[in-house]
Amino acid sequence: MRGLRDKCVLITGGASGIGAATAARFIDEGARVAVVERDREGCDRISGELSGLVGAFRADVSHIKQVQHALGNVIVALGGLDVIINNAGISIRHNFLDITPEEWERVLAVNLNGVFNVAQAAARYMMQHAGGVILNMASTNGMVGHPYYADYNVTKAGVIELTRSMALELAPRVRVNAVAPGYVLTPMQRAEYSDAMLKAVNHKIPLGRHAQPEEVAAMFAFLASDDAAYLTGQVYVIDGGETAGGLASR
Repeated sequence: MRGLRDKCVLITGGASGIGAATAARFIDEGARVAVVERDREGCDRISGELSGLVGAFRADVSHIKQVQHALGNVIVALGGLDVIINNAGISIRHNFLDITPEEWERVLAVNLNGVFNVAQAAARYMMQHAGGVILNMASTNGMVGHPYYADYNVTKAGVIELTRSMALELAPRVRVNAVAPGYVLTPMQRAEYSDAMLKAVNHKIPLGRHAQPEEVAAMFAFLASDDAAYLTGQVYVIDGGETAGGLASR
């Protein structure tokens, strides 16, 4: 991709799955990359796996003070901040009637408040310097109804509207887009679905399979690059055609 070499890139939730694949992709593109992760084990693991990583920093994105502290350290380590990939998130598969207030608040705190915390802190820096790109992790769950994930669905719908609002307010200095994957074969997805469930999902996807994390990483790389310089305020779906046909594809 054009314009990614030597860019300063921060990826939240960067120790595994889509986050780790995205970190690897940006390193391959010649960018300077750091990740933020909630636990020390994740930071240690990704530091060992990606030799080109500038650093891995601990922070719970749902806590604004931790975000601000980590972002300050990241900017020093990278020498600036050009691109944010707002990827950190959690999900809990449960019936709507069984969701506890604590579970509801935790999912919203990480998936929605966390995106806001990181995006606002990054945008304040970018607006005072050379601008930049903010890319938020949404989901097709935020665009269509989906059973057993009411709290998760709400957060992703919120991320989509937050993305559009940010794009309007921060233009032209900062471009803001969202990526909305459907089913991606990540460790989080694998932990929640049995083999039979995965097979049933693949059967309803027109392309017949889950996405790979590297395919989502490729979209992030494109949207951060100079090739996407005229793209802002949009949501880019990666779902193998699952939502293209409504009931016909389910």
